[in-house]
Amino acid sequence: MSRFSKYVYNPDTLMYERQEDSKFHIALKVLLFAGTVVLLVFFYFWFYTRVLGLDLPKTARLKKENAAWVAKFELLNHELDMSERLLDGIEKRDDDVYRSIFGLEDIPQEVKQAGFGGVNRYSYLDDFGASALLKSTVKRLDVLTKRSYIQSKALDEVALVSKQADQLSSCMPSVPPINPIPRSYRISSGFGYRMHPIKQRRIFHDGLDFATGKVGPGVYATGDGEVEKVRYNFFGYGNEVVINHGFGYKTRYAHLKDINVKKGQKVKRGEQIGTVGNTGQSTGPHLHYEVLYKTKPIDPAPFMDLTMKPDEYQAMVEKIANENERS
Repeated sequence: MSRFSKYVYNPDTLMYERQEDSKFHIALKVLLFAGTVVLLVFFYFWFYTRVLGLDLPKTARLKKENAAWVAKFELLNHELDMSERLLDGIEKRDDDVYRSIFGLEDIPQEVKQAGFGGVNRYSYLDDFGASALLKSTVKRLDVLTKRSYIQSKALDEVALVSKQADQLSSCMPSVPPINPIPRSYRISSGFGYRMHPIKQRRIFHDGLDFATGKVGPGVYATGDGEVEKVRYNFFGYGNEVVINHGFGYKTRYAHLKDINVKKGQKVKRGEQIGTVGNTGQSTGPHLHYEVLYKTKPIDPAPFMDLTMKPDEYQAMVEKIANENERS
C-alpha cells in the first residue's frame, strides 16, 4: 500500500478503488502542516510571553543566574565599602598621629591614587561584554589593593622610625642656643609679625633674636643632628648654619661671626657651632634662631627654658666638649 494513496468507493462499479495523490497535493499538504505547526508554536510563545508575561525557560534560567551574580557583586561592593572606610581610618591615624609624632611627611593623595587615571586600563573588559558593575568593581579592587600596599609601606617606615624613638629626646631642640646668663642678652624680636628694623614695614619674623650687645658669645646646637647647610648670605642671614635633627625638626642659626662646623658634620646638643655676630642684614650683634617643623617655622619659645641655670648650661657644654676631645 502506498503511503500517499487512499481508497475511494466508486458507486458505478460498486467497488473501492485506489486513488493516489499527486506530488503537488502531497507537497501542499506538507507545507500546510508545517505552516500550521509554525503558527501554533509562534502563538504559544506569543501567548506565553506577551499575554501571560512569563519568561521562556532558558531566559528565566539566565535571569536567575544573572541576579545571583549581581547579588554577589553587590555583596562584594558592600565589603569593599567597609574595607575602604577601615583603610581611610588607618590613613588618617597614620597622617594625624603616627607620622606627626615622628615628623614624617604625609603621603600625598596623588601618590595614593597614582596609576588609575588617564588611559582606560580596563578597556580589555569591553571585549568580554563586561557590565558597568563588573568594571567598577574591578577598578575598586585595584585601587584598594594599591592603597593598601602603599599604606603598608608607610607603616613600615613608621615602624622603622619608632625603633629610633629613644633618640627623639636627644634630637629635639630643647635648650637655648646661647647660655642664658641673666643680663647677658635680651630677646629683641619675638616670633610673629613685627616692624622690620631695616625695611621699616610689617613683616613676619620666623624666629627669635637674641641681642647680646657684642660679638663673640658662643652659639650651641640645641639638639643632636647633622649640619645640613653652612653658607654666607650678604643681604640676608649672613653666616648661617642649619641643623637637621630628624623627626621633622630643623634649627637655623644666623648672623654668626664665626662658624665652627661644616656641612655633613654630626653634632650633639650643647656642642658649639659658632659665635654671635653681626653679619648679613643686621642692625647689631645678635643671634637669629629658628625652629622648623616639616619645613615650616614654628615658635622656638616653647622649646627652651630660658630660666635654665647658667652653670648647668655650662656643664652641658663642657661635657660635650670633653667627649669630642676624647673621640
